[in-house]
Amino acid sequence: MVSSVFLMCLDTQVLVFGDCAIIPNPSPKELAEIAITSAQSAKQLNIAPKVALLSYATGNSAQGEMIDKINEALTIAQKLDPQLEIDGPLQFDASIDKSVVKKKMPNSQVAGQASVFIFPDLNAGNIAYKAVQRSAKAVAIGPILQGLNKPINDLSRGRFSGSYYQHRFD
Repeated sequence: MVSSVFLMCLDTQVLVFGDCAIIPNPSPKELAEIAITSAQSAKQLNIAPKVALLSYATGNSAQGEMIDKINEALTIAQKLDPQLEIDGPLQFDASIDKSVVKKKMPNSQVAGQASVFIFPDLNAGNIAYKAVQRSAKAVAIGPILQGLNKPINDLSRGRFSGSYYQHRFD
């Protein structure tokens, strides 16, 4: 299955966002596959994958069709790759902020330290990557297509001028 990731290069870290460009409304099985493939992409880039399945709710704080979808995707991903560090449903704040985790999901091995963020659908993912790119002045690399024999990058028509090639020196 083909999906995509964006590498969100912030000042202090690189986050992996998936799928922000390909699958409009992934099924639970597709979300699980996106999570696993995105974790593999992160590993290839020396990013330790801790995968957050994102939602409007954390843990069992809400019920509904979307929560059921995320829970089913989590179960499938854990069966397909038992070694994968993955959790969900997680709100973005609970997935990245350790102070929030103490209240919302204290027993999670992923919450508060996620590096790979799986959005529930294309709408959420595309909005999120563009919001982070523009408001945090992050460098967004992608979409990098995954699930193919070779990596491919599809350039957006809305890219910043001069951002096709960037080189950072530490």
